[in-house]
Amino acid sequence: MTNFQKFIQLHENDTPLLLGNVWDAISALSFEKAGYEAIGTSSAAIANSLGYEDGEEMSFDELLSIVKIITTTVKIPLTVDMEAGYSRNINEIIKNIETLSKNDVIGINIEDSITINKKSTIQDANDFAKIIKKIKLHLLINNIDMFLNVRTDSYILGLDNAKNETIKRIKLYENAGADGIFVPYITNTNEIREIVESNTVPINVMAMPELESFDKLQKAGVKRISMGPFVYSNLKENLEAGIRTIKKDQSFKALFQ
Repeated sequence: MTNFQKFIQLHENDTPLLLGNVWDAISALSFEKAGYEAIGTSSAAIANSLGYEDGEEMSFDELLSIVKIITTTVKIPLTVDMEAGYSRNINEIIKNIETLSKNDVIGINIEDSITINKKSTIQDANDFAKIIKKIKLHLLINNIDMFLNVRTDSYILGLDNAKNETIKRIKLYENAGADGIFVPYITNTNEIREIVESNTVPINVMAMPELESFDKLQKAGVKRISMGPFVYSNLKENLEAGIRTIKKDQSFKALFQ
């Protein structure tokens, strides 16, 4: 079984796929050693580790350099967060996806919002569905195995009637060829259940303080649970606290407790 086939299967199980979100080789290897069955990059974590803000401030080449290191370090399936594709040109987006495929990536996230001058704006749903359709058609014609996970940002951007807008967009994206739908920032279990029941593709949610336990998400029909940048953020906070303690104590004792 290929990594792509394994990844597809992981979305068909009763138990949701718990995806470890990574930013470098050691984080990827840590998840693999801990028994995780698949990992995905976090664009925010990678960008921050390179000194950038999220929102395509880093270049696609910088992302690719990290991806290459990860795919040569671990054997489990890797999906990559492409943000909005690292281009506004559909041909360039497709070229980026092909490049990832050639480097053993078996899935991508692509989102329906774009960031300009640090401000995120959601794209027209019909226009974005056309982008998804072109990507999917290219993948099929060229026999490229790539799980197309489409992120819709109604909740993350705090849009009015986020649930209804999300359901409307999911139907468009599903018809355009999305293999899965990612809805970050949704936390209400009843709304999650309604969204799951509105379509036939796997629904992916992300870690949030108010998000229910995994067993309740499973009962709501969720098929994939992501960690986003929050493992990275937690480690970064602990790092900053630790090095402040060393300076304050004028001692390395805190390192060895």
